[in-house]
Parts: sequence; structure tokens; C-alpha cells
Amino acid sequence: KPAHSYIALISTAILSSPEKKLLLSDIYQWIMDNYPYFKNKEKSWRNSVRHNLSLNECFVKAGRSDNGKGHFWAIHPANLEDFSKGDYHRRRARR
Repeated sequence: KPAHSYIALISTAILSSPEKKLLLSDIYQWIMDNYPYFKNKEKSWRNSVRHNLSLNECFVKAGRSDNGKGHFWAIHPANLEDFSKGDYHRRRARR
């Protein structure tokens, strides 16, 4: 199992995308592609991803997808610099 928190996994996935935003399904796919541990596991870890996205202010919705199914997720601008440096400890966005 990866030693990273879900916040770290989600943030790294988002930061790896050219637009710095991803759909939920793309976040799942990135995690499975980069951490084989999750590929063969039951899907309960996906609940943890959704939970972290919706509960932590460091993640924000960034518009609807082109087909209208789902939202893009991005990192709150107040957390972007810290997350880019690998510091995922700050949970609340500084407003």
C-alpha cells in the first residue's frame, strides 16, 4: 500500500495533468496506473477518493466536463504552491 495520503495521491494526479484539473474517473485511472496496489483491490478506495475531494477545502470543482457528465476537480489556488512542493499537510484553504 502506498505510504501517501489520499490528499497526496489526488493532488499528484491533478498536478500531473496539463490543465491542472481532472475528472473523477481520470483521478481513479491515474491512481491505478501509478499505484498497482489499487488495480486489483476492491473498489472501496474510490469512496475514500470521493470523500477527500468533497470534504477537503483544498479541492475545488473546476467546471463541468465537455459531455456534461461530472465535474473537473482542481486544487484550490491557496494550496497550489504548497502541494506543488509536495507539502500536503495543510487541509484547509487559506481564504
